[in-house]
Amino acid sequence: MNRTRKRVVLRVHTSPGIHFNELVRVLDLAPGQVQYHLKRLCSSGAVADEQRYGRTHYYPPECNAWRRGALSLLRRETAGDIVAHLCDRGPTRPQAIADDLDIARSTLEWHADHLIEQDIVVKERDERNHIALTLVRPTETVRLLREVSPSSPALMVDRFTRLTDRLLEDATDE
Repeated sequence: MNRTRKRVVLRVHTSPGIHFNELVRVLDLAPGQVQYHLKRLCSSGAVADEQRYGRTHYYPPECNAWRRGALSLLRRETAGDIVAHLCDRGPTRPQAIADDLDIARSTLEWHADHLIEQDIVVKERDERNHIALTLVRPTETVRLLREVSPSSPALMVDRFTRLTDRLLEDATDE
């Protein structure tokens, strides 16, 4: 394995769930170069890849399906914020989460649907028969959340999305 390929595999193993564009940014390599090495690494079984929610994510081959799904979402700032909120406060009504995080309810629902799909969160009825979001595997989820810290460019993309959502929401309210 050449030096560049070793760098790629090391980054995937130290940042499971990393997506292609982030790999290009952190390795400071040309996209074609990263693509070439990832293809070889996936073919040899040194790296596994999965398409999730519009991005291809890369994992060490031993990473199980639940962890792959969780990491692909927790690497997104908004999903991570929702999960962190549930870690801190326990079961919470969706509107309260949207209000606390200052995100549009539609944004919360998009992320919540995917968190539910990946068995990270579940919708349950609270004591007053209201829907609340609850973590399915709190201990494992907290552990993964601590592992994942979004990069500055990823944070900027998520913040831009939030700003756009708020502006569109404000425009429809008028």
